Amino acid sequence: MDVTQYLEIFLDETKEHLQSLSDQFMILEQEPDNMDTINEIFRSAHTLKGMAGTMGYKRMQTLTHDMENVFSEVRNNTIKVDSAMVDLLFQCLDALEEYTENIQNTGDEGTNDNEHLIKALNDYLAKNSGDGAPQPAKEEKKEPAREEPKQEAGADAGKEKWREIKLGDTEISVMTEAKKQGKKCLGVTVYVQESCILKAARAFLVYKALEELGDMIVSVPSAQDIEDERFDFDFSVIILTDADAEAVKKAVLNVSEIEAAYVGEVELAQPEEATQPAKAAEAQPKAEEQPKQTVPAAPAKAADKKPISKPIVNRTVRVDIEKLDVLMNLVSELIIAKNSLVSTSSQEGILTNNTFNEQIEYLESVTTNLHESVMKVRMVPIETVVQKFPKMIRDLSKKLDKKMQLIMSGEETELDRTVVDEIGDPLMHLLRNSADHGLESAEVRKERGKPEIGSIFLDAYQDGNNVIIEVRDDGNGIDVEAVKQKAIERGTITPEQAENMADKDVIGLLFLPSFSTAKKVSDVSGRGVGLDVVKSKIESLSGEVEVKTKLGEGSTFIIRLPLTLAIIQALMVEVGGEKYAIPLGSIQTIEDVEPEEIKYVQAKEVINLRGTVIPLIRLNEVLDNESTKKPDENLLVIIVKKGDKLAGLVVDELMGQQEIVIKSLGNYINKNKIISGATILGDGEIALILDTNALL
Repeated sequence: MDVTQYLEIFLDETKEHLQSLSDQFMILEQEPDNMDTINEIFRSAHTLKGMAGTMGYKRMQTLTHDMENVFSEVRNNTIKVDSAMVDLLFQCLDALEEYTENIQNTGDEGTNDNEHLIKALNDYLAKNSGDGAPQPAKEEKKEPAREEPKQEAGADAGKEKWREIKLGDTEISVMTEAKKQGKKCLGVTVYVQESCILKAARAFLVYKALEELGDMIVSVPSAQDIEDERFDFDFSVIILTDADAEAVKKAVLNVSEIEAAYVGEVELAQPEEATQPAKAAEAQPKAEEQPKQTVPAAPAKAADKKPISKPIVNRTVRVDIEKLDVLMNLVSELIIAKNSLVSTSSQEGILTNNTFNEQIEYLESVTTNLHESVMKVRMVPIETVVQKFPKMIRDLSKKLDKKMQLIMSGEETELDRTVVDEIGDPLMHLLRNSADHGLESAEVRKERGKPEIGSIFLDAYQDGNNVIIEVRDDGNGIDVEAVKQKAIERGTITPEQAENMADKDVIGLLFLPSFSTAKKVSDVSGRGVGLDVVKSKIESLSGEVEVKTKLGEGSTFIIRLPLTLAIIQALMVEVGGEKYAIPLGSIQTIEDVEPEEIKYVQAKEVINLRGTVIPLIRLNEVLDNESTKKPDENLLVIIVKKGDKLAGLVVDELMGQQEIVIKSLGNYINKNKIISGATILGDGEIALILDTNALL
């Protein structure tokens, strides 16, 4: 069978299961007796084994099979979870991630058998559970389908033939009416072989076989849980049928990889016997041979009755990002068309046409709503990025021999998919920086009266049209004097400059390429690669990074990102007869400044605006064109902000606020940092978009 068509689905599902395993291992390390976590790990490993086997990835299948064996013993209380086991499981997780990455890059899992991990898992089993430990996975020979398996004596030992199934009024009513019509109400309990790879598929084949014989009215677990493989290896149903129990049992056992099936009639308790369990027995030739197990088929108390409810189906779909990009581009063109109509409507003669204006307003409303809808489709929670960090901090804790914990909040905060895809690396660098440079050793923390376990916080929240992500720690903070000394040693600044530099400017030196204060180079840090990557990546996303620190108490890195990079509100201006767009998010105020108000500091133009000294940037000089303003005319100054820095951009004319579509200039013009893109105006003209971060 050609399985390449399922590769994308396989990768998506595998990554979800690997992340689930990572999360559950973290919980297991803190709560080794948490049975819910143990069961979840067993299910994830089993599902991964099945998926890998179906796709033909034998190495991944073998490793997950042995992980499943370990947790089978843990579930049976044969083995106790300890730190050594958790360490081994995390190594297995790394190996599975390596397989997945290989499959994503090449379509093949690679040649690494990870024999040391498989040996460690089986040694662990042998040491802890004796000779009865399950054997490593082997490729099984396929057997031909059988009509009905022969059950050896004792094959059903330990298997629960009957279950307690609580029925609601609806089911009881349907069953009562069916009995009046001469139909049988049969309870069926089915056991799937534990070696079965696709147990959900086998369960649905059983469903299909039963539906040909009658109507199924109850399934435990629910059909949705069966579909999602949220069940062990057995399930029960109640069927209304004209067929006898033997025929039903034969139909179930005709499905391959079914280990056992138990069928018996369900007897409903009478109202006055509500506290008595209803009896169900497996159909046998003689009454005295009937098994003794009973199943309460009706609830013990009226309050326990639950109305029948349809399971909620999965309401999310996976959409290729390229399809969303096409949709976004269409919305962009629609907005450009709307702007063109607005531009046309302002011409003389058309302006008085009320019907035309109404249509323009309607089109504007539609495009705005469409834009918002598409943006919501593109928005994803940053959880998809940050969920891998707890494991990374755990690994760093062991590697650096420091006690630390990661505390996260706001994982549900949403960002545009294109932004989320890019912020993983910057956040990883900031967290590694906090772990290595920020947090002190346990001994130093104890001397300073701090908890031995250092804390790193990752908080995300929305602030207007921006998302703020903060990475902070309760560590040493940034030693400004040490940074100055390092900068002087490297020749970045002179001793004289160092004396006059403000602390925030000194901290800014940390974002220079190849700058590091680490005393030794390790595989965690020290090569000066990190904060410069953070700054360049965040600014390429039209964001900014701010640092707050206090020596001895800790540091906070604040990342401010726009919600979207596709369509923004901008202020349109003219400089030297050319049109430019300035994103509204960076604008503080617009001021009218008289020429005599301009002062000079170190030969640079500044203005004193309500007690704050703000440097001026004459855009006509930066953009190399000639201003249309006369020297004695008042200046139009747009005050923009980046972090705690302010600057005044001098422009010739204001054109007003407009919703604009950002178009990339591509690789042809990517060297000019002050231009972040271009937009098409309503009259077909091109306006360049200014990057105020780069200007400042």
